Amino acid sequence: QVQPVESGGGLVQAGGSLRLSCAASGSSFSTNAMGWYRRAPGKQRELVASISSGGSTKYADSVKGRFTISRDTAENTVYLQINGLKPEDTAVYYCNTGGSYRAGYYSAGAYWGQGTQVTVSS
Repeated sequence: QVQPVESGGGLVQAGGSLRLSCAASGSSFSTNAMGWYRRAPGKQRELVASISSGGSTKYADSVKGRFTISRDTAENTVYLQINGLKPEDTAVYYCNTGGSYRAGYYSAGAYWGQGTQVTVSS
């Protein structure tokens, strides 16, 4: 059983930066395909970034150039660096693993974290 745990959210001003972390037990956690999702108030959950087991990455158009997903296998952690935050980035951010990454698309797996709140003030 893998239980991802997110951290790093907070309240920041527009234009600021945050680094979200997703850590979990399990020796293969940080080498699995993973995705970062977000759910904004009143909106559906959206995949914003994903990384394959081989390190390929993909981003939603709305975050390209501002979000960077990366992993540290030694720390068994996956990160989401968010720069140039906008008020529309306000959401609960979740990491997911156990899914598949094929042809550049990540399909969610069974393992979700509890989420971390990101709030961006204008």
